[in-house]
Amino acid sequence: MKIGIIGLPKTGKKTLFEALTQNSLSEKDTQSDRIIQGVAEIRDPRFDSLIPMYKPKKQTRARINIELLPKIEKDTVKKGDIFKDIAELDAICHVVRVFKDESVYHASGSIDAKRDIDFVNAELIINDLLFIEKRLDRIEKDLKKTRAETTLKEKELLLKLKEHLEKEKPLRLLSLEDEEKKIISGYPFITLKKIIIVLNVSEGEIGDSLLLTKLNKIYEEEGVYLMQASVKVEAEIMKLETEEERTDFLKALGIDEPALNILSRLCMKALNLVSFFTVGSDEVHQWTIPAGSSAPEAAGSVHTDLKRGFIRAEVMKQEDLIKLGSEEKVKESGKFYIKGKDYIVEDGDIICIRFNI
Repeated sequence: MKIGIIGLPKTGKKTLFEALTQNSLSEKDTQSDRIIQGVAEIRDPRFDSLIPMYKPKKQTRARINIELLPKIEKDTVKKGDIFKDIAELDAICHVVRVFKDESVYHASGSIDAKRDIDFVNAELIINDLLFIEKRLDRIEKDLKKTRAETTLKEKELLLKLKEHLEKEKPLRLLSLEDEEKKIISGYPFITLKKIIIVLNVSEGEIGDSLLLTKLNKIYEEEGVYLMQASVKVEAEIMKLETEEERTDFLKALGIDEPALNILSRLCMKALNLVSFFTVGSDEVHQWTIPAGSSAPEAAGSVHTDLKRGFIRAEVMKQEDLIKLGSEEKVKESGKFYIKGKDYIVEDGDIICIRFNI
């Protein structure tokens, strides 16, 4: 599963990528038209809360794959390669510039978040429309040779999608039957993907949520997650060596938690993932699985043998463990659960897998 960072030039994409992946990029890296790949740790306070309790020898956070795509500008849009790259992503993170800095040029000459969001959204919709038109042309040629039922169904569906897109609405808002989803499953439709929009504000605007609230009202019905962050500040926070230094820095700025924590959780939502934990003195480990996964499927993400020999899952809720203070007290309170193969793992579960090979 991977999420890609996109946006217009000079919006803070590179800085966000560096903050998320803890990788420093050279000027040569960012000037090239190639995709830059990295891995980001999920910043989850629930994971952090388990460390003092178990004092493990090893700590392993969940990770997601991050890609930094070339900037969206006239040349890249005209070539169309960037849309092929976006089509291969599972979700999109669109960085939008809100910060004002006269020393950093803006591609459109001024700061206007809604205009920039609408421009990128329109380009994604146009790309999907162009694909449909090309596919319909091919279908018309095929129908002259044979009136196959499957081809007729595909044509009918594509016309339905075309009508929806022409209303300037992304495909993720269109309700589709399972059969329809199957027909287009191999097609590179970009507007089916979930989008996270990061409003990149200046340090002085961190506590001002007026624009975020305004844009949320506009885009909340479009299947978009919005958040704001001062990407420059977030990068500075991540450079600090200790958690104590980070906490003091946040307090000085009046911030409850780093915006990267919030972005991590939004990435999980966009990718339709949930987390579960395995705990002990040797290791506390956070795992990610698709939402709706069964206990054996979760066991398989740890090791294939655990799925093959699955007997049962012993489950605690992270919030119960932290509230009650120990596994013993969780058991005494009746909140320690034994689950079988049909159990659907919930976000935040602490799981011990019993198995036999």
